[in-house]
Amino acid sequence: MLSYTAILCSLLMSNGHLSPCSPLVKHHPFTVIQLNFEEKQDDTSPASDTIFYSPDRRLEWTDFQAKPSPFGPSAAVAYTSFAYDGNSHLENDTLRITLRLQVFFIKSASWVRPDARSNYALAHEQLHFDITRLVVERFKQKLRQTALNRDDYDSIIQYQYLQSFREMNQLQYKFDQETNHGLNPAAQLRWRDKVNVGLRNNGVLPEELGIEGSGFFPDR
Repeated sequence: MLSYTAILCSLLMSNGHLSPCSPLVKHHPFTVIQLNFEEKQDDTSPASDTIFYSPDRRLEWTDFQAKPSPFGPSAAVAYTSFAYDGNSHLENDTLRITLRLQVFFIKSASWVRPDARSNYALAHEQLHFDITRLVVERFKQKLRQTALNRDDYDSIIQYQYLQSFREMNQLQYKFDQETNHGLNPAAQLRWRDKVNVGLRNNGVLPEELGIEGSGFFPDR
């Protein structure tokens, strides 16, 4: 019922994920910047410790493989996070920057207590994963709206990443607080609708669209 995230570059690298902290390659002066996004899809084997986010691949309780903690308010923990790596190359007067995004769930760091394996509880953990995906959409929109400086665009991207990482932690915490770790079904329904609206609108949340309340959209 709580989503843990990892921000330390060394931790991301130890889990087999490329660190977002390595600067992108710089080039000579240019006139146009073109920013492209790619995303790592869930094409790994079932034996992999990592699940990459896909709307067609929902979490299952068998994905929660760590030993449960007997303490704390959470009956389950979904370990989700996101990272990126990238490259750039100059074509005539255009600098093309490609960011490869990774939205992932770590099986060996996620757990559930034996008495908590209900469909409702699993939906709560899936929402933690969906929130991480939502933040990645918001991260992409921030970068699209940011003027990248030709001299230090890598630093600007890293700054926006850290800001988005903080936003992810804040949203995950708020989700658990408002739903009382999933014990408030009405609040969890509101969050489900809120996240679904955001996922359908490139990360834009209902309050940013002028939409309030729940029940506007069916389940994805």
